[in-house]
Amino acid sequence: MQKKRRLWGWAFVAPQLIGLMVFAVIPLFMSFIISFHTWDGIAPSMEFVGLKNYFHQMKDTDFTKSLTNTVVYSMMFIPVDMILALALALAVQKIKGKTLYRLFYFMPVVTGSVSVGVIWTWIFNGDFGLINSALAAIGIEGPKWLTDPNMVLVSIVIVSVWWNVGYNMVLLLAGLQNVPEVYYEAAQIDGANKWCAFCHITIPMLSPTLFFVLITTIISSFQVFDQAFVMTKGGPVKASYTLVYHIYQNAFVDFKMGRACAASMLLFVIILIITLIQMYGSKRWVNYEQ
Repeated sequence: MQKKRRLWGWAFVAPQLIGLMVFAVIPLFMSFIISFHTWDGIAPSMEFVGLKNYFHQMKDTDFTKSLTNTVVYSMMFIPVDMILALALALAVQKIKGKTLYRLFYFMPVVTGSVSVGVIWTWIFNGDFGLINSALAAIGIEGPKWLTDPNMVLVSIVIVSVWWNVGYNMVLLLAGLQNVPEVYYEAAQIDGANKWCAFCHITIPMLSPTLFFVLITTIISSFQVFDQAFVMTKGGPVKASYTLVYHIYQNAFVDFKMGRACAASMLLFVIILIITLIQMYGSKRWVNYEQ
């Protein structure tokens, strides 16, 4: 009977395991192998070059520029997205029609990235876009959202927050619903105000969910590509040239798969290091209910 149950268990998890192997583990292993070779993605053979591709990326100004842009984007996107998601989760936590609000805020998450990029490209158009037209109606000259190097990353952050905030809001809302109401009742009896209850009950009890949201948001921010590809093509003057766009440029425009895989491995190491640091630091601020 135990053997039969074990076989049924493997049968149910097999599709997910196969998908993980085919679309994640094997491509990651192959990228690691290719990063030590020169290959155009078409030729039947590859030439081994050792660490040459990695040294090239370290010296490549495009790689440095893409990494800088990605870090700046992440520093803007992560706090805004998390704070707004938490504020929305708190706002809809106890109101009527919570399910409907949750649906409305989550709808952008399931919208195709190309559709989102095309729509927001029109909204951000400096001449006839919706935002600048509204500003012009009240006598304000709107910025050149996608053609000004100083504004383009801000524009992409706005789109990314609009696109992703509903997902984090749903996660945080689920975490809020698991906070026992008895803690708030005890705090109220002791004379604590809402701010004290938020700081000393809500945040500590929500910390495991906040930690998960932080990790996933950091990973997604370092993998930003769709918005830059659809809306700006990495411009103007590479002001929105992100790390994943750099990988795409090397692989599918210049056909330098070795360099692209080396850049992707460096991105993997960067995300891994940041995640490990977060995992280590979480011991000081993440609280699990006993």
